[in-house]
Amino acid sequence: QVQLVESGGGLVQAGGSLRLSCAASGSLLVINPVAWYRQAPGKQRELVAQITTTGITNYSDSVKGRFTISRGNAKNSVYLQMNSLKPEDTAVYYCKIIIRTSDYWGQGTQVTVSS
Repeated sequence: QVQLVESGGGLVQAGGSLRLSCAASGSLLVINPVAWYRQAPGKQRELVAQITTTGITNYSDSVKGRFTISRGNAKNSVYLQMNSLKPEDTAVYYCKIIIRTSDYWGQGTQVTVSS
């Protein structure tokens, strides 16, 4: 069984910050690559950030310099620190683990950025 749980979403004013969390059992978030995606209403789900099993990170151009993906010290959580938020960041944010050829998704957490 694979269960991912996102948390930390909410309403924030433009320029503010939020820290999203993705939690899973055991070492799933350590031995597998993890990614954050987001999907705004009526839009395609897009990749935001990802972290490899060795800690190498990659970001979409739209969030570079503002978002940071990281693993927690406990190794059973992955975070997405979001700074300098913009209204266009408004979306449902999902974490995903790739295990072999299969994708496993969390339920998503809503992020709303107001002007």
